[in-house]
Amino acid sequence: MNYRDFLQKLIYQVINPVVKLMIKAGITPNIITFVGLLGNIAAAALLVYAGMNHSKDLTYMGWAGAIILFAGLFDMMDGRVARLGNMSSTFGALFDSVLDRYSELITLFGIFFWLILSGYMWGALITFTALIGSIMVSYVRARAEGLGLDCKVGLMQRPERVVVTAVAAILSGTLDGNGFDSTLILIYAMGLIAILANLTAFWRIAHCYKQLQGK
Repeated sequence: MNYRDFLQKLIYQVINPVVKLMIKAGITPNIITFVGLLGNIAAAALLVYAGMNHSKDLTYMGWAGAIILFAGLFDMMDGRVARLGNMSSTFGALFDSVLDRYSELITLFGIFFWLILSGYMWGALITFTALIGSIMVSYVRARAEGLGLDCKVGLMQRPERVVVTAVAAILSGTLDGNGFDSTLILIYAMGLIAILANLTAFWRIAHCYKQLQGK
């Protein structure tokens, strides 16, 4: 069992009671997916507000990170509700994938916007590179699976990107004012995503190439 499977199993044990309550309440996976999107929109709106008001108060960043992490739980719960509640559907899988992309892009846009207006141009460029990598990781997998290829390899898939972004934002907000610029925590996290996400995209391309050569 790899680390992702272990963590997923651990998280499922925590959220299963909530998932069962949702199923009893008649809450569908698509509703949960949409609520997760709203959470990410709220986080981005918080950052846009802080940026437009030229606020250097990183408390906004900390709250945004907490919201992103909370919204990430909904991303896990929708699939769990679908499976345990026998509500899986082809449209649900499509709806989930599309809204996941929107959620991530909206979140990274919020960070990008805040960094630009706060004077961190190089940090904003790094975040934009992370955004490109995030798109391409998902796109390569979707394109590969459309061709009948297995393409789940990589170091920085969506769960990892969500956790790194959320934790970095929370730390930036909570460690502000301790004698150093805690915004750098977030920028370094964006750099990590930018490198590993784009590396993962090319890793997946190479993985698909080997599969096609084998055929």
